[in-house]
Amino acid sequence: MIERYSRPEMAKVWSDENRLRAMLRVEEAFLSALSREKGIPSGQLARLRRSMDRSLLQASRGKEAVSGHEVIGLLQAVSARLAGKAPQLERYLHYGLTSSDVLDTALALQLRQACGLLLDGWRRLASRLRGLSRRHELTWMVGRTHGVHAEPITFGVKLAGWHAEALRNIERLKRARELIGFGKASGAVGTFSQVGPEREAATLKALGLRPEPVATQVVPRDRHADYFHALVLSAAALERWAVEIRHLQRTEVLELEEPFGDGQKGSSAMPHKRNPVLCENVTGLSRLIRSYETAAVENCVLWHERDISHSSVERVYLPDAHIALDFMLARMRTILEGLEVHRGRMRRNLDSSHGLVFSQRVMLRLIDAGLGRLKAYDIVQRNAMRTWKTGQAFQRALARDPAVARLLSPRELAACFDLGAYKRSVRALLRRGGVL
Repeated sequence: MIERYSRPEMAKVWSDENRLRAMLRVEEAFLSALSREKGIPSGQLARLRRSMDRSLLQASRGKEAVSGHEVIGLLQAVSARLAGKAPQLERYLHYGLTSSDVLDTALALQLRQACGLLLDGWRRLASRLRGLSRRHELTWMVGRTHGVHAEPITFGVKLAGWHAEALRNIERLKRARELIGFGKASGAVGTFSQVGPEREAATLKALGLRPEPVATQVVPRDRHADYFHALVLSAAALERWAVEIRHLQRTEVLELEEPFGDGQKGSSAMPHKRNPVLCENVTGLSRLIRSYETAAVENCVLWHERDISHSSVERVYLPDAHIALDFMLARMRTILEGLEVHRGRMRRNLDSSHGLVFSQRVMLRLIDAGLGRLKAYDIVQRNAMRTWKTGQAFQRALARDPAVARLLSPRELAACFDLGAYKRSVRALLRRGGVL
């Protein structure tokens, strides 16, 4: 991922240095599991830990350039560092393992670390949504379906829906973090031909992972594809909110605006512009993450007990997607922290359809007064169409209709246009969304 969208903590997880450290942690845990059987002194294990520095990364890359093999390059660099200083450790380094034991188990460590950062980001974002929803519990606005005015809602209820979605993404990522927490140390083709399952169990337990029940030479990639779907849905949630803010920031709507700094410029040509570029950025990065899901699924199909076609794909899509999503979470938090909510404009837009948003309530009152549903619908609709065409107040049009006047008194009709009737379930919805 380019530096522009890389935040330091997440970028560090996917750095070459952290990947190397994870690989060495796997080798160390396995050697520790072997130490009693093979007589490896604890002091030699400590020496391996001390060798995990940046210079080892450089040495490993140099060896890889000659051998053409990442794991062999690492083993050569470590052996050179241990030569004459830790003979037992050097002798049993990578004993009975295959490269994928190290690489796949190290990848699981990275994925769990990265997922932890995403969870932190979601929790901070959910906290912001919770506060906003409470503040705007009774900030009235129009609900829209198909982009057309529907019925009154509050901005607090809209945000409660976002908060509920945030909680779902938190739970989804928690499950994904467990799903991906599997490694392997079962050797070539996964059959424990050289070292038994008990050594694998001890190794993975020390790393906080579980053994893949039946691996080939790799951890099956359906596990990674399943994990990745949680990232895709996280990105989709953030994009949905960004698109909503973008719609509500349109000049003719202008109910919300993303933050716009004092020195910020919206257009090189038009000085008046205040464009929703932060939300558009979130939308674009979501497209990128979503596009990677195909690659994740394609990686499930490997030849026989393994091939290496998945490796190059994962070196791109996994770091990119995590770094992009981490950036999106931080950006959306910035948007919400500086979000401008134009309450007056929300109310004016709600009123701009001349009361049509109360049509269902009028229809139900007519039904309660004795009309059949279809007849009540027709009466309300013909008056609504008159309001659409003329701009006449919907309540006035209804009051002049004899079919309505026979069944509803002026007071009863006026009560249909009272926002208070829409208030009674707001608190319940905020509670159901986890806001209260």
